[in-house]
Amino acid sequence: MQEGSAELKKDFETLLSGGTVIARIKEEVVYNELTGNKDTVFSLLMATGYLKPVEVTGNQYTLTLTNHETQEMFEDMVRGWFDNIESQYNDFIKALLLGDLDWMNTFMNDIALQTFSSFDTGTHPSKTEPERFYHGFVLGLMVGLKDRYLIRSNRESGFGRYDVMLEPLDPAAEDAIIIEFKVRNPKKESDLDTTVQAALKQIKEKNYAQELVDRGFPADRIRSYGFAFEGKEVLIGESEKNV
Repeated sequence: MQEGSAELKKDFETLLSGGTVIARIKEEVVYNELTGNKDTVFSLLMATGYLKPVEVTGNQYTLTLTNHETQEMFEDMVRGWFDNIESQYNDFIKALLLGDLDWMNTFMNDIALQTFSSFDTGTHPSKTEPERFYHGFVLGLMVGLKDRYLIRSNRESGFGRYDVMLEPLDPAAEDAIIIEFKVRNPKKESDLDTTVQAALKQIKEKNYAQELVDRGFPADRIRSYGFAFEGKEVLIGESEKNV
């Protein structure tokens, strides 16, 4: 799972959040397919009792974690992957909530250099969806905020689908946050700063804040971030609050 695709990581995050995933279950698991085939990974986890089916249609299974103990075990495992960057991670979350762009940019660029590969970021010709990798990676960083925020991903709001929304459980104490990810398109954008501005423009033009406003959240307390990526280079920018 640690070395799997962005899609596998996002599905795994869904499981840890109490959701379900859909997979085609195979009776025979081939070990050397584990790093490249999410169906094989989920087949192994189901065969060993870590996942259970809630609905079955042919060989297509809707799966969820077996029980609370299993969820805790996997959460501990994921925390272990990040032990070596835990302090930086905590500082990144603080910087995000405080709007400290300098530290957010420093953290993301350091981590990109240390951990991202060409297979992850799309510079290798076999990788076709690098934006999904970045989306899944940043979303994973935010799992620890689930006690303070409702964390939503790829939900419809306004005139489109935002990438990530953080809605505070205590609206009186904290701002809401909307994040849009973009990989630089050299044909349209001259540099990463242009890509950041395109992401922020999309948040505004698509009116992604509408979901929050409809629930009574003050528009002037909704912050928007654009995350721009190119290979292992990252740039994060923030727009003025929605007014």
